[in-house]
Amino acid sequence: MDQGLAELFDDSPSLPSAADPSSEALIGIDEVQKALNRSRASVYRYTNTDPRNLNPPFNPRKLNPEYRSDQKDPLMFHPNEVARFARDVLRIKEVTVEVLNSPSTATQQLLGAILEELRGIRQRLDRLDAPPTQPALRSEGVGRFDQQARPAA
Repeated sequence: MDQGLAELFDDSPSLPSAADPSSEALIGIDEVQKALNRSRASVYRYTNTDPRNLNPPFNPRKLNPEYRSDQKDPLMFHPNEVARFARDVLRIKEVTVEVLNSPSTATQQLLGAILEELRGIRQRLDRLDAPPTQPALRSEGVGRFDQQARPAA
């Protein structure tokens, strides 16, 4: 077992987690290479690829990339798959997957503003849909009408 590799995962984990709200943060070959402390060639050797099959079935002894729609698409890996491979195949005892928050982009800021605006609209609509509080209906006309319309018991 490579002690330096185990320390890499303990001290400076660099894999984003699936629990990350900005999720779908897949990582490329370079990040896998750094996380596993292996050469690019060895990472390609570990990877479950087949020139005749774009998306081969899951192989528990290989590093399985995410689904690709074209042979020219770069290999991308889910952080949990890299951690599974490191733990189960490379036998690294301590594997830590850390959540790395990406910096807020203009798109994320705009979406946040839209979300806040929608929440404000929802609150206003909920107030309109709520049954109105009924004021006391004791005006002169209503009181007399009620008394006249009811037969005595």
